Amino acid sequence: MQIIPAIDILDGNCVRLIQGDFEQKTIFSSDPSQMALKWQSQGAEIIHLVDLNGAKTGSVHNQPIIKDIVNKLDIPVQVGGGIRDLKTALDLIKMGVQRIVLGTAAIHNPDLIINLLNKIKPEQIIIALDGRNGRVAINGWQDQTNISILDIASRMTDCGIKRIMYTDVSKDGVLEGPNLSTTQELAQITNLNVIASGGISSLQDISSVKDIGCEGAILGKALYTGAISLSDAINTGA
Repeated sequence: MQIIPAIDILDGNCVRLIQGDFEQKTIFSSDPSQMALKWQSQGAEIIHLVDLNGAKTGSVHNQPIIKDIVNKLDIPVQVGGGIRDLKTALDLIKMGVQRIVLGTAAIHNPDLIINLLNKIKPEQIIIALDGRNGRVAINGWQDQTNISILDIASRMTDCGIKRIMYTDVSKDGVLEGPNLSTTQELAQITNLNVIASGGISSLQDISSVKDIGCEGAILGKALYTGAISLSDAINTGA
């Protein structure tokens, strides 16, 4: 299973939020590029970038930082946050981003998914399913819908999507462990590759996510606080 360090960018800084709340942020670095290089030097095989300004406003905001990271790293980068139209998605791919992560767009504009699949490979797209109590949250997790996570996963499968990332918003940033039940449903009921995200705080959590069949795990706050070392996480996921 692949261990994927997350770098969340807000106003040019590398931050972590609690449950997606922009008022509850901790700044861990003023240089996201250096943080990406740090994780690469410690064995990361891919980096997960989130443009939090983009997630909140609906348009990618931190392109210069994203481009700098892509150019400096020798490993792939996947990017999410504010990618809600075809041009933005394709511009990121041209920039060298390996995989784009779409969340809100998959709910509001399913035609975008179809159009993207006509332009790039399914392997270059991740659908981010973020939710509370099994229901999808959108617009940087600020708005709650009544749409079922499993229903959206089924729709994405029908569209030709191969990979999703599931985050339980209530677990994110609080180091209380992931939502294993919904993650397991997604991994075992659908035919999708599932990346687990949100709340992973121990090596046992990593083992549990691996055991239920996930392809990867996003690590954020646990790495930044030192609760887990990246090397131990990689060894546990192997």
